[in-house]
Amino acid sequence: MKIVHISDIHVAEQHFLPDLLERVIRDINRIEPEIVVVTGDLTENGFQSEFERARQYIEQIECKVKVVIPGNHDARNVGYLGFEEIFGHRSIIEKYKGITIAGIDSTQPDLDDGHVGREKYGWIEKCLDTADFKVVALHHHLIPIPKTGREKQIPMDAGDVLELLVRCGTDLVLCGHRHVPWIWNLNGIVITNAGTACTTRVKWDIPQSFNLIEIDEEEKGTTKIYRMYSKGGQELVLENRQDKYTECTF
Repeated sequence: MKIVHISDIHVAEQHFLPDLLERVIRDINRIEPEIVVVTGDLTENGFQSEFERARQYIEQIECKVKVVIPGNHDARNVGYLGFEEIFGHRSIIEKYKGITIAGIDSTQPDLDDGHVGREKYGWIEKCLDTADFKVVALHHHLIPIPKTGREKQIPMDAGDVLELLVRCGTDLVLCGHRHVPWIWNLNGIVITNAGTACTTRVKWDIPQSFNLIEIDEEEKGTTKIYRMYSKGGQELVLENRQDKYTECTF
């Protein structure tokens, strides 16, 4: 089972690299993933024209299941309503061949800070009440990320959310937001952040990238994560087996 995780494409002229996104889409289609997860910041300012352009790109991705959730930039200028009109519900659940993915909206209108909210906890718990391999996707990072400077904008209720996800036996969490790829292993949960796939808003020497997750369909606890560099090349960054955990270099 192949899952591609892409984030922070920021479709707008100032920082957006359209040729690079087109290359990324071609690479994704060559990978032939069953699932693609986009963890927010499709736009820069939440404008209608940006959402429509982002949809045109995402429609070019070929896969069985697409999970698209908003980021803080998408919630600007009443963009959360535009997101719903074009992409549907901001929080969704998808099930496919033994994989359950809960996509959670962690945004607040016109604010960069993240917040999941107690009103969603019951829904999240219900979504994760399954024997499937459990994946949770949200835009904001739940744990601080190295090389991002002063910490800010972690969801205000990150502690409660993390406790909930651990209690529900979550296997994998996918986040974006800080434009720096990183992996944490916390109480049995692999927390994977994606960098920006196609903008110039990168941290010094960290190139644009996205993630490829391979899950063994026979042994769902066996996972490999590759960092796929947008300009070419890849790197194995995690091999997580039922009896072994190996985190590779940055």
